[in-house]
Amino acid sequence: MARPREFDETAAVESAMHAFWDRGYEATSTQDLCAATGLGRSSVYNTFTSKKALFQRTLTHYSAQGLAGRKALLDGPGPTAERIAAMFGAVIDEELEHGRRGCLVVNTLAELGVPDDEIGAALRNDTEKQLALLGACAREGVLDGSLPAGRDPADVAEFLLSTISGLRLMSRRGASREAMHAVVGLTLAAVTR
Repeated sequence: MARPREFDETAAVESAMHAFWDRGYEATSTQDLCAATGLGRSSVYNTFTSKKALFQRTLTHYSAQGLAGRKALLDGPGPTAERIAAMFGAVIDEELEHGRRGCLVVNTLAELGVPDDEIGAALRNDTEKQLALLGACAREGVLDGSLPAGRDPADVAEFLLSTISGLRLMSRRGASREAMHAVVGLTLAAVTR
């Protein structure tokens, strides 16, 4: 009879996510994952089957957390432009308060591109969900008048997501809070006028 697992799988995924986030996919060894999760090598492989499968799980976990937080901000009260500004403020605060690590998804895209496998599928899924969320917000903005009539919500979503990614990269290279807020100001001016 197999022994029952004696660890929290979600906590292990969370710990592995931080290891990958700190080092990147290629530079994170199985030993790094064992140290991060507190699991032995056999437990890592028996539970997650491979480093690649565990990484895909961490990307999915990271994406779900990020989308939930972003959705809470964008679905909040007030005009759309103010909610978008709050979202950008949260991105900057996260970066400066949590070690300027950037975004796990952006970092992975820079490291691996979009491979034709489960990792690529997780990256594409995150992008699609981000664009859908931002596009819905942009549609609301056109309806409530905080974004100009005739503005294409899909184009606005791409622009906003590109700015979020750019802010994450700015943070990794050590840009100041003021520099990041200046980019946000230019972005908001471009989107709302």
